[in-house]
Amino acid sequence: MAIDWNRRTCARKGHVTYAPDDPRLRIRLHGDTALGEVWRCLRCGDFVLGEPQGSGPTAQAPLVPRGKVLRDLLVLRFLAFERAVRGVFIVLVAVAVWKFSNSQDAVHRLFDEYLDVFRPVFQHFHYDLDHSPVVGTIQKAFGYRRSTLLTVAGLLLAYALIEIVEAVGLWWAKRWAEYLTVVATAAFLPLEVYELTEHVSAVKIGTLVLNILAVLYIAVTKRLFGLRGGRRAFDEERRSDSLLEVEEKAGALV
Repeated sequence: MAIDWNRRTCARKGHVTYAPDDPRLRIRLHGDTALGEVWRCLRCGDFVLGEPQGSGPTAQAPLVPRGKVLRDLLVLRFLAFERAVRGVFIVLVAVAVWKFSNSQDAVHRLFDEYLDVFRPVFQHFHYDLDHSPVVGTIQKAFGYRRSTLLTVAGLLLAYALIEIVEAVGLWWAKRWAEYLTVVATAAFLPLEVYELTEHVSAVKIGTLVLNILAVLYIAVTKRLFGLRGGRRAFDEERRSDSLLEVEEKAGALV
């Protein structure tokens, strides 16, 4: 069953009504009932009892997202949530790296002590901790200079900032955020492909697929970089979906 995005949104956020100055258009959006006057919602098209929420020239009427635009907004907010979670996680990793750089020797000693304690336990289960890839990676980190670790923490924070800025912009459907998301995500795709050549995992594959789909979806549906007519075609499509535009054209045909 197809989802009625207009009524679904109105059920959550309420209706949007407007009384235009144009008498021909005004009469198509207005009605009188035994309970009082009614106005058509600019989103779902249903008549709503009560005075309009706004009035004035038709050109100043709010451009209310409808139909496919609402569906696209849901997708953008899913991507915004995913990037916000990723950004917060990267911030935590950056803080951990920074704290590790300040107490590297103490953490190294503590790690070696725990390794000596758990080594016999893992040997009982025929697992050699001394040749474990995870343990090897951690031991390599202890060999890094403090300046290198601070640089890594700074780069991680910069990356997290980009992710959080993307999240905020995508949540509010800002066009600059859509460009930023496509450019930043596409720039990291080669690195993600390279990581798969080093080690394949379901998480890495899922992340790569999600990022490729996000780049294609945003670039095509939002007509970025001149695709499918660019910004002009995108704005015309939004205006053509407006209820006021529909009613204006219908009134002109009468």
